[in-house]
Amino acid sequence: MLRNYCKLLQIHVRKCAVPPYAAAGVRPKTTIQYASRPEMPKLAYRKVTGKSPGVVFLPGFASNMGGLKAEALEEFCKSLGHSYLRFDYSGCGSSEGEMKNFNIGAWKKDVLYVLDELVEGPQILVGSSMGGWLMLLAALSRPERIAALVGISTAADYFVTAFNALPIETKKEVEDQGSWKFPTKHNEEGFYTLSVDFLKEAGNHCVLHSPIPMSCPVRLIHGLKDSDVPWHVSMQVAERVLSNDIDVILRKHGLHRMSEKDDIKLMVYTIDDLIDKLTTLG
Repeated sequence: MLRNYCKLLQIHVRKCAVPPYAAAGVRPKTTIQYASRPEMPKLAYRKVTGKSPGVVFLPGFASNMGGLKAEALEEFCKSLGHSYLRFDYSGCGSSEGEMKNFNIGAWKKDVLYVLDELVEGPQILVGSSMGGWLMLLAALSRPERIAALVGISTAADYFVTAFNALPIETKKEVEDQGSWKFPTKHNEEGFYTLSVDFLKEAGNHCVLHSPIPMSCPVRLIHGLKDSDVPWHVSMQVAERVLSNDIDVILRKHGLHRMSEKDDIKLMVYTIDDLIDKLTTLG
């Protein structure tokens, strides 16, 4: 299977392209800005102006723009002089609203708003976990704005897939109770509470049931020790995406968050290689 879907990524990194502070996740000094939207929550974001293609980071579920990957990417883009934007979804981080009131469709709208109103020119979308799902949805809605996609532990369709895999009796209990305690290691409670309405709405945005029509370069990085979202989800994405330029990169000891120093280096090198390729083609 690996032979069929994994290509060896040949990385041609420009000299001094990845500064030590980018790999270490040093906290940058950009200020938080707020985008006011009619009848929608204010969206918090941090932005660096620069050359195209720009880079936009999409966090995971219940995460925010202050993680190591997001901050390292900002410093990396600064070092190259390319534009960069990271933001918090509605109800998350510094953005307005309560998370429980939003869903996949609302967060997809957040991403599209960023593309339509907050950045210019072609963008490389970097999606972590659920952000990898949202980057695919955004690329389908705004193909002309997407230069490339980089998925980190991509969780395409995952809430829906995980729920559908439950025993019939358990699913009935969830439906009767109106919510599901989705297990996680990433908070004190040990679970996220997902409403049945959230799960049903998420089902409207599944992408793995048919071919995904996009032609841009796609890079999918996943850890073999990811206990949250199995690495084979990235393989399924690679199978479905119609682009001829797609690489799957598996890290033998990689965990779900992919926030170790070497994980971040790989992410940065991968994006650097894409920028080099896109700039050469341009």
